[in-house]
Amino acid sequence: MDSAAPLAWLIPVLPLAGACLVGLGLISFNRTINRLRKPIAVFLISCVGASAVLSYTILAQQLAGAGATELLFNWASAGTFNLEMGFRVDPLGAVMLALVTTIALLVMVYSDGYMAHDQGYVRFFTYLALFSSSMLGLIISPNLLEIYVFWELVGMCSYLLVGFWYDRDAAANAAQKAFVVNRVGDFGLLLGILGLFWATGSFGFEEIGSRLQEAVAGGSLPNAAAILLCLLVFMGPMAKSAQFPLHVWLPDAMEGPTPISALIHAATMVAAGVFLVARLQPVYAPFPQVQLVIAVVGTITLVLGASIALTQMDLKKGLAYSTVSQLGYMMLAMGCGAPVAGMFHLVTHAFFKAMLFLGSGSVIHAMEEVVGHEPVLAQDMRLMGGLRKFMPVTAGTFLIGCVAISGIPPLAGFWSKDEILGQAFGSFPILWLAGFITAGMTAFYMFRLYFLTFEGQFRGNDSAIQATLLAAAGKAPAGDGSHRAGQHASQPHESGWQMAMPLVVLAVPSVLIGLLGTPWNSRFASLLDPEEAAEMAAHFSWGEFLPLAGASVAVSLVGIGLAVAAYALHKLDLGQVVAARFPALNAFLANKWYLDDINDKLFVQGSRKLARQVLEVDSKVVDGVVNLTGLITLGSGEGLKYFETGRAQFYALIVFGGVIALVALFSVLG
Repeated sequence: MDSAAPLAWLIPVLPLAGACLVGLGLISFNRTINRLRKPIAVFLISCVGASAVLSYTILAQQLAGAGATELLFNWASAGTFNLEMGFRVDPLGAVMLALVTTIALLVMVYSDGYMAHDQGYVRFFTYLALFSSSMLGLIISPNLLEIYVFWELVGMCSYLLVGFWYDRDAAANAAQKAFVVNRVGDFGLLLGILGLFWATGSFGFEEIGSRLQEAVAGGSLPNAAAILLCLLVFMGPMAKSAQFPLHVWLPDAMEGPTPISALIHAATMVAAGVFLVARLQPVYAPFPQVQLVIAVVGTITLVLGASIALTQMDLKKGLAYSTVSQLGYMMLAMGCGAPVAGMFHLVTHAFFKAMLFLGSGSVIHAMEEVVGHEPVLAQDMRLMGGLRKFMPVTAGTFLIGCVAISGIPPLAGFWSKDEILGQAFGSFPILWLAGFITAGMTAFYMFRLYFLTFEGQFRGNDSAIQATLLAAAGKAPAGDGSHRAGQHASQPHESGWQMAMPLVVLAVPSVLIGLLGTPWNSRFASLLDPEEAAEMAAHFSWGEFLPLAGASVAVSLVGIGLAVAAYALHKLDLGQVVAARFPALNAFLANKWYLDDINDKLFVQGSRKLARQVLEVDSKVVDGVVNLTGLITLGSGEGLKYFETGRAQFYALIVFGGVIALVALFSVLG
């Protein structure tokens, strides 16, 4: 069979062509295109589907032993300088291509049901196709400069999708927040890319790594400068993959439609940062200080995300902070020099977290039929409960996702998370301890979400809870004492096949895909790094594996047990145990470590204060100088006009007086 790698350029081009055609149609024939909702959706889904087929073909060929393919062309040249663009296909890229196209395809099918009655249906599908194209282009980019181009396109699409419902203030503000925070990271990334090019003369990953090492060894570049450049580049992944302290945009981005939460914030955009760090391992590996910083940042992030998730009552925000925590695990693996483990967790996490987000969308879609389209009510777990009876497919798949992310064998999350913890135990035992404790917290908060949402009695019709939640959000209830002033269903029901089918499909890899990464025979590692896979198999020891794996499973079971006791059996009142005894800790977590307040105080209010001071300088100093100049000109003109008499004798007198004054001045000076 002929190699499909030379056709890899079509993978991002097909969705891009579809998005451009539909986008031009929306601009030119808006009403007509909006009437063709289903045909447009089928067309764009087909474009992404064709990319998925090509991606799976390339992945199959990589599994069969095909080598890496890189096709480049001169994009710009000046003298001896040549800037090359093109595309690159290798095992790492093949895995990401298959992953992104799969999630994108399922999300688009799901969106047909979720966005069925939205006026922006066609625009939404166009944005989805454009985002998919940008992410796929980023994956096949052969150098840092091309990655940066697609990196910014992904950010632009994220802004459009998070702020899709731009008429809602919360969505518009969330889109701006995501844009600004990511610009901070991207500015560091751009500086780092330019600095690395200055130091090495290349944008290629391997060339930068080898030349940077040679420059440091030869003394032409100080070691501290090389470390600084590496950390500047890392700022990009810090923002895109929501690492502390640039994580604050991700939970707010839940204001976008739920399919976006699954596509961007579970499997693709946030994975771009982890993917870039994996690509840059040749650059980072020679500098242990950089690796340590990455590992520490990842550890802080995983603890932060899990601790804040403990107190969340908004279903989507609970999953968002869970995503922050899991991204921290991936970065911890990268910092431990284990990119294969980090990428394996990226793949397993993408499937079960996408399923969890789509499941939450199914729940919210059903809740909106009961409480109305008010996010404060439709997304709050205090109004849920007992949904398993009404939504068995959603509940069953959500439970699978909870078990998978909790690290219970043999589901996918156990194998990938256990591999990361094993690597951390050998590299940084203190960081392993943080990851180990967080594994128990993860199991607790995920089953807390499950029990509050799907078990117990349905609370959606409780007008007292509705009024309390609306009052807390500063919103007035409807006139009848309930927010449900219109005609609404009395109870929720299961979503249609377009929304249920992707959940069932995603449940399969959530259960089984982890078996590809068993440490004694990791076929995933064999694909990405055969040497590491052989070393893992050769050094595998049941005596080392069982204690660490057993401990991680045990701590997860403890977390699940606490959730069962507190939220299923109601034998433990955590409100009294934690909130009453440790109010400061509870407030600290409920207020998200006060990081949003700190950012508001330092940057938002601080920048406004600085702007007011600059405005004052402008009005009093700059405008004052200009106004003074005008007054001097006006005054001098008013005074000098009396000397313009038109009489020659008067002018001669002035000249004579001037001469006398000069003579007197020179005599004094002499």
